[in-house]
Amino acid sequence: MRVRLSAVLGGALIALLTIVSAGTSAPSQADPEIEQSKGFRKAVTLAGVRAHQQALQTIANDNGGTRASGTPGYAASANYVVSTLQSAGYATTTQQFSFTYTEENSELVRISPNARTFVNETDFLRNRFDSGTPEGTWTGSLVNVDLVLNPSGPANTSTSGCDAVDFAGFPAGAVALVQRGTCGFNVKVLNAQAAGAGAVIVMNEGQPGRTGLVGMIGDATGLTIPAVFATFDAGLNLANTASSVVKVTVDFLAETRTTSNVIAETAAGDPNNVVVVGAHLDSVKAGPGINDNGSGSAAILEIAETYASQERTPRNKVRFIWFGAEESGLLGSDHYVDNLSNAQKDSIALMLNFDMLGSPNFVRFVYDGDGSSGTAGPPGSDAIEEVFETYFASQDLAIAPTAFDGRSDYGPFIGTTSPGHEDGIPAGGLFSGAEGIKTAAQAVTYGGTAGQQYDPCYHQACDTFANNSDTGLDQLTDAAAHAVLTWSKRKDPIAQ
Repeated sequence: MRVRLSAVLGGALIALLTIVSAGTSAPSQADPEIEQSKGFRKAVTLAGVRAHQQALQTIANDNGGTRASGTPGYAASANYVVSTLQSAGYATTTQQFSFTYTEENSELVRISPNARTFVNETDFLRNRFDSGTPEGTWTGSLVNVDLVLNPSGPANTSTSGCDAVDFAGFPAGAVALVQRGTCGFNVKVLNAQAAGAGAVIVMNEGQPGRTGLVGMIGDATGLTIPAVFATFDAGLNLANTASSVVKVTVDFLAETRTTSNVIAETAAGDPNNVVVVGAHLDSVKAGPGINDNGSGSAAILEIAETYASQERTPRNKVRFIWFGAEESGLLGSDHYVDNLSNAQKDSIALMLNFDMLGSPNFVRFVYDGDGSSGTAGPPGSDAIEEVFETYFASQDLAIAPTAFDGRSDYGPFIGTTSPGHEDGIPAGGLFSGAEGIKTAAQAVTYGGTAGQQYDPCYHQACDTFANNSDTGLDQLTDAAAHAVLTWSKRKDPIAQ
């Protein structure tokens, strides 16, 4: 099993961590690893990172506004990374894999009054009944069916849509709005169809824990009309708007497609101590993903180019990986790790992950390797966190821990096991925030706007080249460059 070196910085670390948390000046004594990374950090430029982001934006512009895995925009992004790496002198590997590509075009729209388009997979979901998901579109008057709009009783007590009598006098061709509770989703939608509804919306019930989105499952054999599930808030908005005319569309594509990971590594370095440096290359389908994760992809591409141009000779082999299909469920990193032998897993000393480094309303988040504010990473992850803490303290920059919540490509690494990694592969990295809300205290420390998302364009079409903080991206890229160089040089980076 790999465990961290017992003393990375000795007693000076305690004082240093106090300085980091307080955001005060760094100690006067220079850290040798920080000194040795100065030239490298200087050569890894913000302009270089932004140039790669601009190239990814251009690719998205030329390919329908997206770089999602399984689309031409992703293939062009992967080709760009490969071409850039090969020009820098790297041999590259394109690791292909198949996955289920889905494309959601379902809609829930109130046409009148007060027109509103509800957001797919945020305000509503298409049904996913075991018996199949009928596609189609229907426009009609909205009819509330036995709703409880101020639920104060126990959960699962609404009988809306459970009995044919609930639909007495229901006008043929209307859109039925029913509510979760008591009977199955399939019963409600089939009763609505039998009453003559052209489409059906099932809203959540509204008690605590019963307000968000839920996938409608069950056997709805015989269902032929479009049916969607809505959050309680979306349903309430519809129910409280008199004389509404709504359009319900269920339209989706699900097919097997091929995508890829792009891999390049230094020719030199100990192959039994590999430092994996990763970022996901794909965007969501809704937009170009220039922060998520064009920022991390561009940063490690600039770092890889600089490493080669300076003709660095690493002690430990450095393996750069751009993962595909992260937005489809970490599929690229899962595929990469699953196809390693135990010996290959054991040769990986650690994994550094860089995901969303340029959020406009940023915080400098460091993955919480030692578990000081949550669950720790695998043994050795604390040493990775310490490298970032030491670096940011030297720059007099405050940081905050972020949990290993499994939402990025480090997940398969920390979860994998082998004879040398019974607790998973050590990991760490940086993150500048996604849909979370900046607190007042964070706004004081990092600037920006309290009460707003770290990235207001997270998973949206507006995640473009303009959706960026140059300050945050520059600071986090420098920290990433320092960490890559440091771990490439350490002897036995995570002791066994």
